[in-house]
Amino acid sequence: MSDDNTTTVRTTLENHPRMIGVLFTTMLLLSQAGSAMAAAGSTIDCFAGIGC
Repeated sequence: MSDDNTTTVRTTLENHPRMIGVLFTTMLLLSQAGSAMAAAGSTIDCFAGIGC
């Protein structure tokens, strides 16, 4: 990443500190959704009789 992009992100987050919380929460929810989808995907295969 170039210095201009890093500076822009840093400046934006300095000007909008609530955005840090929004980004953190978004990443947290996405990681939880990924785990939930992986767990649901493995149970669907077992119900279909595939790979159990």
